[in-house]
Amino acid sequence: MTDPKTFRIKSFGCQMNVYDGERMAELMAKQGLTAAPEGEDADLVVLNTCHIREKAAEKAYSDVGRLKREDGSRPMVALAGCVAQAEGAEAQRRSDMIDIVVGPQAYHRLPDLVAEAQKGKRPVDTDMPAISKFDAMPARKTVGPSAFLTVQEGCDKFCTYCVVPYTRGAEISRPWGDIVNEALSLVERGAREITLLGQNVSAWSGIDEKGREGGLELLVRRLAKIDGLERIRYTTSHPADMDEGLIAAHSEVEKLMPYLHLPVQAGSDRILKAMNRSHTAESYLKLLDRFRAARPDMAISGDFIVGFPGETEEDFQETLAIVDAVGYASAYSFKYSARPGTPAAEMEGAVDAHVMDDRLQRLQARLSAHSLAFNRSKVGETMSILIDRKGKRPGQMIGKSPWLQSVFAETDAPIGTMLEVEILEALPNSLGGRVLRQEVAA
Repeated sequence: MTDPKTFRIKSFGCQMNVYDGERMAELMAKQGLTAAPEGEDADLVVLNTCHIREKAAEKAYSDVGRLKREDGSRPMVALAGCVAQAEGAEAQRRSDMIDIVVGPQAYHRLPDLVAEAQKGKRPVDTDMPAISKFDAMPARKTVGPSAFLTVQEGCDKFCTYCVVPYTRGAEISRPWGDIVNEALSLVERGAREITLLGQNVSAWSGIDEKGREGGLELLVRRLAKIDGLERIRYTTSHPADMDEGLIAAHSEVEKLMPYLHLPVQAGSDRILKAMNRSHTAESYLKLLDRFRAARPDMAISGDFIVGFPGETEEDFQETLAIVDAVGYASAYSFKYSARPGTPAAEMEGAVDAHVMDDRLQRLQARLSAHSLAFNRSKVGETMSILIDRKGKRPGQMIGKSPWLQSVFAETDAPIGTMLEVEILEALPNSLGGRVLRQEVAA
């Protein structure tokens, strides 16, 4: 196989995968490879896969098959991410087009694996070492004002429907100094907003330069001292790891945005217990009350699963009730998807597919109504936005509000600018505003 000169990374799924994809791209660039222009063939294609949904593996193999070109040739193909971790060497037995299999904890070895593939080997690396991969990463780069920063990986919660503990491993926190140094590097390269990432980011813990032990709150307070960093966010959290210090940080740290993504998954205590969630509907709502007491303008985002084994219409109605009680600004909702190897996949009481479809439609309609109501509540307000891309119309730019909404405005301000805008209209998924002032703090 000839030496690859160009590459393309295709990432699917969560923000962790987006971050991993960016890091793999930086690794390949360090090796002298060039990112293939859009629309042109690449010599190396890395499919950075997600394994959360049903038939994820089948979709990955389908994506691999589509890489074959009309003349019968194909690029070097690396299967990465959680499907690679779950499938291992089986992936290459199922598809002779897959040259490399690399799991999410081993992608720092991608250049070495590419070198092995050039020699005719078909390497597989699904080892799950401690966070050593970050030590092998080149200096971060950023192409925009917002950047992701992984601080924690893995999960120990073992929700019965979830494959993450098996594909990402146990909870591991990156060291304090590594995170702070990477954050400083990102800001030096133009990032004005950083989102701290983890499968269970609120489980992060570490020791600062003064020898103090602490959780995510301690890290947030340190990053807030970085000059030029205007905004801090974090995702995704588990209700079991939200402590009083983090709640207080939302009140006391101005740079910490008033937005909390806290999955509940269901409103029925019976279903939550079957899911092995450690919270009840009541304890979840009380936790949100504490956050809102600290930060009254807090926007809440969540995740929901409908059709979990054994879910009745009464259980589903309790999910709708918690949606109404919270008033989510945004949310992600899915039909239950059985994942091989998880306890839920062996449970009785499968919900009919048509029933799941109906419940998902009703849930999404309710969530959309609350999201629109939240957006409408911002009309007439003045807020800061961080410009991150161009709009569809000439002279139109789009920025993110503190609550993560997209805000459209007519301006010639460049990407990376902070603007003060007055909100004039609310749409289901965005806001429209008028620029009042340029270059404001968060």
